[in-house]
Amino acid sequence: MEKYYRFFGGFVDTQEHWLNQMACKGYRLKKTGKVVYEFEECQPNEYQYAVEFVAHKSYKSAKEYGDFLESFGYNIFFKNINLNFSVGKIKWRPFGSGMGQISTNPGSYNKELFIVEKRNDGKKFKLHTTNTDKANYFKPLRNAWMTYTIMLLIFAVWQYIDKGLVTYEVIMFFILGLLCAVPMIKYQKRITTFSALSNIEE
Repeated sequence: MEKYYRFFGGFVDTQEHWLNQMACKGYRLKKTGKVVYEFEECQPNEYQYAVEFVAHKSYKSAKEYGDFLESFGYNIFFKNINLNFSVGKIKWRPFGSGMGQISTNPGSYNKELFIVEKRNDGKKFKLHTTNTDKANYFKPLRNAWMTYTIMLLIFAVWQYIDKGLVTYEVIMFFILGLLCAVPMIKYQKRITTFSALSNIEE
């Protein structure tokens, strides 16, 4: 069993790419922790991985979706986005849908992602096939990054108004807000592209 320590946060694409690189080298994922991934050896390219953002779903909805994926023979691993180690937490997710706005532990807290494993059949592994589905999938991801961007920029403005000058905190919040805007813009571009392709198909 091989252990690797990584933390990808909300960078879903980066995590998916890394897992597939490990599979290409002959490592199959067996267990995940907050910052640890445990692998066992397998044949190179024997498995494929997709990372799915489910933080906007309620615990019930996420479980039903996980059961649906498992009905196709896929294996599901839960993965966290944040590094909170507390127990009994309740978290508000403003980008969530319905009860997906409330995250609890036990429940959906620290289970913001699904890592989906599939045995390689020679076909590209994609959980969303139509352009409409792809556009709809990326909207919660964009909304999550948009939430962080807005909150951080508001903190920067609030600190500036409160102190009356540009402090270290103002600069820090402003830079973090701009960094969060990068993936937000990336996902918005994908939504625009897939929505346009969907309209053409119609």
